[in-house]
Amino acid sequence: MNHNAPLSPLPLTHLADAQLRVMSTAQLGEHGVSAADAGAHCRPGGPWQQLLPGVCLLHPGPPTSEERLHGALLYAGRLPARQARAVPSQPRAGEPHAAYADAMITGLAALALHRFSSAPPLLSLDRIDVLVPRTRRLRSVGFARLVRSPAMPTPQQITGVPVAPVPRALADAVAQLADAGAVRRLLTEAVRGGHCEPAAVVRELNQARLLTRPHVVDAVDSLIAEGRAIAEDRLYRMVAEHGLPDPMWNVDLRLPGGPHLGGVDAYWPDQAVAVELDTRAPRQGLKQDDDALWSEYARKREHLERLGITVVHITPRKLRDSLEQQATVVRTALMASNDREPAAYVVVLPS
Repeated sequence: MNHNAPLSPLPLTHLADAQLRVMSTAQLGEHGVSAADAGAHCRPGGPWQQLLPGVCLLHPGPPTSEERLHGALLYAGRLPARQARAVPSQPRAGEPHAAYADAMITGLAALALHRFSSAPPLLSLDRIDVLVPRTRRLRSVGFARLVRSPAMPTPQQITGVPVAPVPRALADAVAQLADAGAVRRLLTEAVRGGHCEPAAVVRELNQARLLTRPHVVDAVDSLIAEGRAIAEDRLYRMVAEHGLPDPMWNVDLRLPGGPHLGGVDAYWPDQAVAVELDTRAPRQGLKQDDDALWSEYARKREHLERLGITVVHITPRKLRDSLEQQATVVRTALMASNDREPAAYVVVLPS
């Protein structure tokens, strides 16, 4: 076989352009190229080069960022021969290539693919993090750094590349960062850019055991404050844009001469309707802390409703994804006040 011989008559239409120039030795074998021939092509001065163990770059020039991504996935997705034979090599339309198995890009490279402006460009990264199952028997090598996980998330497909969801990618990126400013910028952009909610980030950071690092804890405090400010802005916009009457904003409710009933984000005293934002994101991210916060929400809501006050519970995600629907819920609660018994008198104070 000479250097100009075609790879194979087998169809290559299932591969993206970047993938056409990066192939594993197993893929080359499917196209009639033996391991010995691939090795000969990758010798110094040859038309190919070895990008990573078992992965060939089918041109002599520097790899592009896309080629490095596909190369890292091909290396990390290698399965033992017995498992590989059980995986079809030709994916159906819309599916990732089987050679990647369940590997996916994570960390800073994933955030760059998610279009984070605070993440470095792909070409500037010395390492590309690839998330793999904990049982995968491979080591980090070259520019491919393997991140093992006992539970794999469902990847998102971005330009034909399987990519970890933003909360998981953030946790894997933060694990490698000692720069407090960089951590803060990434977490802030995740929420401000609408990529995810603070609670999801905190859960991933906790599972990665990163909440013992002071600079991460400080960034999480800012993240929670940022998430709440964004949710409040969306609540103000919901009232203004959907013609709801102006409420009293951010008030505490008390019984006359009695105990404090709790704070609410918006209150319509004439209709006895309150809106409460659920911005739960406990610092430690533990399930028991989350359950305790939810119990506190539930107790306050039950107490207010026993007094005849309707409490509308809204999450930041609902405000982000279905603002009009949430406005309809509040409007319905306000209209229904005419059919209810009058609520108990409560004192309304600024919070």
